[in-house]
Amino acid sequence: MESVQAIKQRFGIIGDDQKLNRAIEKAIQVAPTDISVLVTGESGVGKESIPKIVHSLSHRKHGKYIAVNCGAIPEGTIDSELFGHEKGAFTGATQTRSGYFEVADGGTIFLDEVGELPLPTQVRLLRVLENGEFIKVGSSKVQKTNVRIVAATNINMFESIKKEKFREDLYYRLSTVEINLPALRDRKGDIHLLFRKFASDFALKYKMPTIRLEDDAVLLMQKYHWGGNIRQLRNIAEQISVLEQKRSINGKELKEYLPDMGSNLPAVISDKKKESDFSNEREILYKVLFDMKNDLNDLKKLTLKLMQEGNSKEVRDENEGLIQKIYGNGDEDEEDFNVEDLDSDNLEVLQIPQQSSNNDYEPQPENMSEKDKYHFAEEIEEEETLSLQDKELELIKKSLERHSGKRKAAAEELGISERTLYRKIKQYNL
Repeated sequence: MESVQAIKQRFGIIGDDQKLNRAIEKAIQVAPTDISVLVTGESGVGKESIPKIVHSLSHRKHGKYIAVNCGAIPEGTIDSELFGHEKGAFTGATQTRSGYFEVADGGTIFLDEVGELPLPTQVRLLRVLENGEFIKVGSSKVQKTNVRIVAATNINMFESIKKEKFREDLYYRLSTVEINLPALRDRKGDIHLLFRKFASDFALKYKMPTIRLEDDAVLLMQKYHWGGNIRQLRNIAEQISVLEQKRSINGKELKEYLPDMGSNLPAVISDKKKESDFSNEREILYKVLFDMKNDLNDLKKLTLKLMQEGNSKEVRDENEGLIQKIYGNGDEDEEDFNVEDLDSDNLEVLQIPQQSSNNDYEPQPENMSEKDKYHFAEEIEEEETLSLQDKELELIKKSLERHSGKRKAAAEELGISERTLYRKIKQYNL
């Protein structure tokens, strides 16, 4: 069994990161078997090296090695590419064609970006993994193949399974052994080594002196996010080699080649909208107004009971919960409120003359006493205003009339989402 260092030299792998070494060790150990392997990692980390290592160290090394980019093949032709087709199976099928699984019999197939496979193709692939059988497009004959499958993906497979874009049973068949390659940002010690290798290669290619980085440029590279990983680092090394006249690059000069430098701060963003979230500011304002209206109605009820019954202690005992709701339990930065503080002195302004038997309030004389000067509290109950619901209903009706019932245009005019408008229409039975 070859050592990790020997494999690195053989396949041109640069770096001494512990996670990278562990990934290569797993590839060396699994290579002699026929176990399916799934290589995971971000785009640009060099996942294509692992299948080559696995194939070259296996007993299939003299067989064919075929790499297939599943994301680059159109959905309508991918079954034909992988499994072949019979003459006349579809328009343009002028002759019988062998697919990759038939051609690679006895060898290895590398399915890159396997997460992009359409669901019908995933079913066919699952059958190949289970019993080595497949059927050409347009044929009814079952064929056998003996291939080893190594797959790779840069997407979160569990998210794809959750969204029903990838079959769970196929994932577990492909990932018998899973090998993860670390992102370049997690291999800070390897960044300068890789840059020097790329700079040396481009110096030979373009016949010019090798680019060298100063200390501040090296530190800048190690702090950079590297969203494109090794592929991005290689491109930047090539740009600098071609465009810069100087062969020694400092941090200021390097910064011009690093896109969005300084804006790579992490952000926590939830991709799930909670049920309690509001779609826009208008709905937030509606809720605040509705809550204020409810509190005001509660206050009206309490005031009316005090005016009608006149017994402040009895009303206080019966409506203790309502009083606590209106005035709260007291916060640290507010004066604490206690129900017991509602004594007769505090409620003096609410002590009005006894009303008549028909529950209508007697008109008050202009020269009323100081004690009864708050008689206008009775007007709160008599005042009638258009409710927020009625206003909202009127706005929705007018907007729908102006736009001939088109919900999308009406929603844009009202400043709400079409879904919210639909919910409002159902609520008001429009």
